[in-house]
Amino acid sequence: MNEMEIVTGPICSTQDFLQDEPWRVFRIMAELVEAIEEMSKQGPLVSIFGSARTKPEHPDYQSAEKLAKLLTDSGYGVLTGGGPGIMEAGNKGAFENNGNSVGLNIKLPMEQHPNPYQNASLDFRYFFIRKLCFLKYSVAVVVYPGGFGTLDEMSETLTLIQTKKINPVPLVLVDKKFWAPLIEWFKQTLLEEKLISEEDLDLFILVDTPEEAMEYIRKRHSRVVQRTVIHR
Repeated sequence: MNEMEIVTGPICSTQDFLQDEPWRVFRIMAELVEAIEEMSKQGPLVSIFGSARTKPEHPDYQSAEKLAKLLTDSGYGVLTGGGPGIMEAGNKGAFENNGNSVGLNIKLPMEQHPNPYQNASLDFRYFFIRKLCFLKYSVAVVVYPGGFGTLDEMSETLTLIQTKKINPVPLVLVDKKFWAPLIEWFKQTLLEEKLISEEDLDLFILVDTPEEAMEYIRKRHSRVVQRTVIHR
């Protein structure tokens, strides 16, 4: 039984449920162990999220590719979903710059086809394990324009930083014009109705260029290193 059958297939009997569900736990455990074993070897990674539909001639694709080169020049590896669009751009920029290029691939009904620019590649059956790996092994997150999947990744990162379930990694949104309406809604609706706090708006930054993104990540990590030295 796969996940789609739970929703669209025939209703399972109690006996089927009891037979299938324990084995699903073993599949989950196996995928998680394999992912952690591989990801723990990768060193510092920056996740790059964005649309799978962005074409190579698009400025966002070119920006993500350039950012990946800047990141690998600074000693970071690049982590993406391993597919086309912005994911491909991030992997390509790192791969062609002889940097570490990691892809977390997943089978989807459309859009997701592994790109060829990965020197470490994992394949996932379960979305939630893949998402865990993104945030467990990322020292920063950069989000380019995208659709529902990108918004989900951005929102989950924000939520986990806000609730202190992950370290407060730099979260960078690229393309101010694209993100401006959403940020205004944050301010005019969420903040006005006291659904978020003023300081929550400081959990991310908006930039327009890969150079700005790189500079912000570098500064944030420099401050962390300085605080660590002081605490010692």
